[in-house]
Amino acid sequence: MTRTILSEKRNIPARLYKYRGFNNLTLDQLVFDQLFFADPSTFNDPLDTKPSLSTDLDADALEDILRQLIEQRTNAEMSAAAKAIRYRGPKTLNHIAIQCKQRAENVIADIRYHATNPEYEVEDPARFLFGHYVEEELLRRYDKGIVSLAERAECPLMWSHYGDQHKGLCIGYSIPERAQQSLYKITYGGSRLIAASAVAAMLDGDDSAQREVDEAVLSRKAPEWGYEREWRLVGPRGIQDSPLELEEVVFGIRCSSTVKYAIVKALADRGRRIKFYEIRERHENFLLGKYPLDTDELTALLPRRALTTYDYFKPVVDDE
Repeated sequence: MTRTILSEKRNIPARLYKYRGFNNLTLDQLVFDQLFFADPSTFNDPLDTKPSLSTDLDADALEDILRQLIEQRTNAEMSAAAKAIRYRGPKTLNHIAIQCKQRAENVIADIRYHATNPEYEVEDPARFLFGHYVEEELLRRYDKGIVSLAERAECPLMWSHYGDQHKGLCIGYSIPERAQQSLYKITYGGSRLIAASAVAAMLDGDDSAQREVDEAVLSRKAPEWGYEREWRLVGPRGIQDSPLELEEVVFGIRCSSTVKYAIVKALADRGRRIKFYEIRERHENFLLGKYPLDTDELTALLPRRALTTYDYFKPVVDDE
């Protein structure tokens, strides 16, 4: 994705939560204050971040969109490679420009050739093929990673699906203003389609079209996922320093005392104070409650020494 467009003012919650099982990676991310921005292709929903293109333009217009998309991507790839080997002279830039145009023309010529195949059972094979390639090329632009966050820390399904069946934890973050421009709220249901005309307008520099395309790719999911109440933070893929502010850690019902102790101790000397909570059942219904964790009691009991008990039963030794 070449740029990020500020969305209209949104009601961003005071806290957003990341459900995690407890493992070395979770502890690393807490201690080093990092987040893992996942490749969307690894998500459990294969339709996630995969909108379909509505070809509301003719084949020639789609060809022009495809040409621009390929040239922009090729330019970005070759410029990055040239920068890595410190080639930035006029000849290099001219070579890149020629190669970008050539690569786009080769793809387009190939599509035009295949569109003449009489076996295509569609009314306009060229329009069909250009639409398919525009859709693929558009999605290649979105090479960012995603951190999925939830609005609630007390969702039973989220604890079961993402919190290691309550043996894990839920990490609460506040959202600094500088991070809000990279945050998207998920919309559940509606159409998976994105108009080719919106893509064309985006390429012409229309900010509202850019926002429309961004949201179609990044923030639409099937209605069945609505229980997640998801927000998405978008950034470079992989482990990154967190742009969010760690505020609290919530432990699941089945989370062991040793895990709680390890995390409380690991974050004890952090410059900004962290609040700790635990999930408990509500006896009158199936809802969950978030309650403050008594860290004083926890640290008073742990760590323990098993042999201490035996010290009280040492054999009595006669002074004589």
